[in-house]
Amino acid sequence: MPTAKNLILTILLLLGLVYTPQADAQFENLKELFTFYPNRKAVERDSTLYPSKFIAAPVVSYSPETDFAFGIGAKYLFKFAGSGDETRVSNMPITFQYTLNSQYFLYSGFEIFTNQEKWVIEGNILFQNYPRLYYGIGNGTPESAEEVYNYNQLLIEPIFLKQAFLRHLFVGAGIRYNHIYNTDFEEDGLIATEQLDGFDGSTSVGVEVAALYDSRDVILNASSGWYLEFTHGKYGEFLGGTNKFNLTRIDLRHFLKVSKKNNDVLGFQFVGRTVRNNQPFSEYSFLGSSEIMRGYREGRFIDRDLVAAQAEYRKNFKDSRIGAVVFVGAGDVYRNIDEFQFSSLKPSYGVGVRYKLDESENLNIRLDWGFGRGTNELYLGIAEAF
Repeated sequence: MPTAKNLILTILLLLGLVYTPQADAQFENLKELFTFYPNRKAVERDSTLYPSKFIAAPVVSYSPETDFAFGIGAKYLFKFAGSGDETRVSNMPITFQYTLNSQYFLYSGFEIFTNQEKWVIEGNILFQNYPRLYYGIGNGTPESAEEVYNYNQLLIEPIFLKQAFLRHLFVGAGIRYNHIYNTDFEEDGLIATEQLDGFDGSTSVGVEVAALYDSRDVILNASSGWYLEFTHGKYGEFLGGTNKFNLTRIDLRHFLKVSKKNNDVLGFQFVGRTVRNNQPFSEYSFLGSSEIMRGYREGRFIDRDLVAAQAEYRKNFKDSRIGAVVFVGAGDVYRNIDEFQFSSLKPSYGVGVRYKLDESENLNIRLDWGFGRGTNELYLGIAEAF
């Protein structure tokens, strides 16, 4: 029986072989079945309004701990009435998946611009009953230590930022609520033996200060500009919080066009994360994801601090919806960031295929095959990794 990876790669190969203008037209017709226009009638009456779109696509994935997962990935793209070209398109993604093991995952990471970008509202909403693989704490844990840790999670994190001083500079604050409950782990496993604070559930409640510089030309698939986000949160035993700790995060990105002769793009990203004091298990830094350090399962390595960087070359073929990427990166987790050494960084690299879901918004369906040290993973979704 073919593996899920082989099946997906075969489909992508066939997609590249059969791509024709006729197939392009057929895809447009198919896409319209999954595209909804909430303000269509209003746009017909007033052409100055932005035509909002709700674009959906089915998602199928597989992993040993979940079996097959089925769901939908969607993007809601819109502008408030009164916003023109000076205001970038707001983005509210929604991802829902349900697995054959009766697990679920509902997520939205949103970025909303008010008129003339006077305010930015961003954040995350996550509700899931999903397994995580655990190997122990540290950046040298063995593969043989693997165990499955199940839990329910509710994460709510809205951040409100006001334009300040510069066109693309925003400052503000927000709150973050992260509730872990209904934990289930092996009775004689590492988690039960180590009993880290919060191993059997926790609630993190914190107030965050934030600064954002965002000059990207397009939010979903930038070809130029800078993005720098800094947040620092203080968490305490109020409103149901169980732990006192500090959490600091930084996310730096830069995009540039490679040549005037084509639309190829080179993107860079650096991510840093540190947590201090009495943090619960759920607030440690987890290496590996579909966004950075692709190729590693999320949480393959865990510790207090995380440093990671990546570069990605995005190839856009002329007169075609199909694109390709190559990416390379490195990163690691540490008990303390002063343990950082270039020689010990873990590698991440891979290739990907893109299919233009919406040309006007430069929105892609992406499939990446990432490799790490002795591991590899496939990722399927809507929009770029960063």
